[in-house]
Amino acid sequence: MKSTIINREIQDLGVPKEILSKLPYRLSDAINREMKLCFSKGMFCEEIRIRRGRMSSLTLSGGVNLPLDVSLSREEMDDTVDKLCGGSMYAHSDTIKQGYISLPCGVRAGISGRAAVENGKIIGVSDINGICIRIPHFVKTDVNFIVNLLREFEFASGVLIYSPPGEGKTTLLRNVASELSKGKAVARVSVVDSRGELEFGLGSRYLCADILSGYPKALGIDIALRTMGAQVIICDEIGNDEDISAICSAACGGAALLASVHAADINGLMSKKNIKELHNAGVFGAYVGISRLGGELAYQVTYRENAIEEK
Repeated sequence: MKSTIINREIQDLGVPKEILSKLPYRLSDAINREMKLCFSKGMFCEEIRIRRGRMSSLTLSGGVNLPLDVSLSREEMDDTVDKLCGGSMYAHSDTIKQGYISLPCGVRAGISGRAAVENGKIIGVSDINGICIRIPHFVKTDVNFIVNLLREFEFASGVLIYSPPGEGKTTLLRNVASELSKGKAVARVSVVDSRGELEFGLGSRYLCADILSGYPKALGIDIALRTMGAQVIICDEIGNDEDISAICSAACGGAALLASVHAADINGLMSKKNIKELHNAGVFGAYVGISRLGGELAYQVTYRENAIEEK
């Protein structure tokens, strides 16, 4: 096991104008005012949390929550949802039932409201009262230690990244995807981007990466292996039974998986039944934990043979 601290270079601190344009003016104005102050302190916006009848807020870098003295009316909330959906909630009905709306530029809006449930499954969501817009930023991070792990394993074993929500797992995956697919010694990389978040920052014409956007994760993993011939398959937030089955199949087919999952530490990670199944199958050669240390991110690397011993 080892820990390392990697410096980061923030390339883009702003909230996209196309997102602000979909919000009520009094909310976008409040966001702009606060962010001008935050920029001077080197902080950037990670999330915009919008609430009907209750105060909205921003989540800033470092996990700081900043309340905004703005609460939306029912009419304002309905209008905001309509704009986020491009004027058609029906077109987004499938993802709304899963709790989010996919927006351009790698932006995801999580939603909360009143669910209609039938036989244990959500068949519709109405009366939306909360929106969480996650703002991606291009954050240049030194990911050579993960790239080197994958090459050390000769792409026969993968790497699983874990942390609590909001610590930078998706950002790390993007950077590894970029690093593996540029230059002369590129790997065959397929990015399975089920929710339209991972592809942010991967649009350069100089990157040799294949993006499977909007595919259900298990199906995307299968296609990446069988039709795209990927050496490395990258996906975010694994965990359900379908994901696990597809990942095991891909690993048996010779692809290395780089994925992420929510867990506070290595012990919590290994206590997850599905992750333990992947561990026993030898899918991952190492596990990388993310934590914040001051203003920087710290990474803890645990090789497969040591993971259970730390339990």
